Amino acid sequence: MSDAAALPGQPRGLVASGPATDRAVNVLAPNPSAMTLDGTNTWLLSEPGSDLAVVVDPGPLDETHLRRVIDTAGKLGKRIALTLLTHGHWDHAEGAGRFAELTGTAVRALDPALRLGDEGLGAGDVVTVGGLELRVVPTPGHTSDSLSFHLPADRAVLTGDTILGRGTTMVAHPDGRLGDYLDSLRRLRSLTVDDGVHTVLPGHGPVLEDAQGAVEFYLAHRAGRLAQVEAAVGSGHRTAAEVVAHVYADVDRSLWPAAELSVRAQLEYLRERERGRE
Repeated sequence: MSDAAALPGQPRGLVASGPATDRAVNVLAPNPSAMTLDGTNTWLLSEPGSDLAVVVDPGPLDETHLRRVIDTAGKLGKRIALTLLTHGHWDHAEGAGRFAELTGTAVRALDPALRLGDEGLGAGDVVTVGGLELRVVPTPGHTSDSLSFHLPADRAVLTGDTILGRGTTMVAHPDGRLGDYLDSLRRLRSLTVDDGVHTVLPGHGPVLEDAQGAVEFYLAHRAGRLAQVEAAVGSGHRTAAEVVAHVYADVDRSLWPAAELSVRAQLEYLRERERGRE
C-alpha cells in the first residue's frame, strides 16, 4: 500500500463526503468513471457560525445528488445562497440549472452561457457570502473558462479540473490550450508561495495537503510529456493518434481518446513555439 505522504501533493486518502477544512464540506456525486475518478466533488462552503452557504460545482443532473447537497446544508443549519462553477463540463455543471431551481440561487460562472442571473465571474472578483470570502483565480487551459477559487481563511484553493486529487488532467483541445494551462499552474504556484495556500480542494479525487508539491509535480509532468511528444514527432510520428500510441503506450487504452486531445494541444503548442522562434 502506498504512503500518501510520498505521493504528489500528499493526498489525504479515500474520497468521501464530509468535512475537508473548517469551511469546506464535500458531497461526492455518484458518477465515478475513468475520467471522473471517484466522482465529482461538490463543495459546500460556509463561514463557521453563518447560516449561509455557497456551492461550487453542483455536478451532474442527478436529482438524488442535488437534493443530498441541499439536505447536507440543512443538517448543518445552512441555507444555500449562491452557486458557482469552476467550468462548464457536464460532470461539474450539468445539474446547475436544476440546482438553481431547487435552491432559488443565482449561478455565477465565467462563461455567460452557464450563468443564471446578472453577475458573472472574472479575474480579481471576490465573492462574499455570510462572511465567507472566495477570490476568483482565472486558470484557463483545461478549458478556456476554467476558474479556481482561493479560500484564504482555510489557506486552500478549489481547483476544479485544473489540478486533480489523483493523476493528472487533460488539456481539452481545441478549447483548452497548453500555454494557458502552464501559465495557470504557475499562477497557482504563486498562491502557494506568496499567499500560503497549502490545501487543494480538487474537482475529483482526494484533498491534497501539499499544494505546492502538487503544482510542481504537474509542471514537471507537463514538461516531461511535452519532451516525449517533441521526440516522437522528431522520430517520425506525425499525427496525434501516432504520438499517443508511442508516448502513452503505458496508459489504459480507454483513456487514449482523452490523451489524443491533450496531444493535439501539445502539438499546437510546439507549432506556436516554433513560429515564435522564426
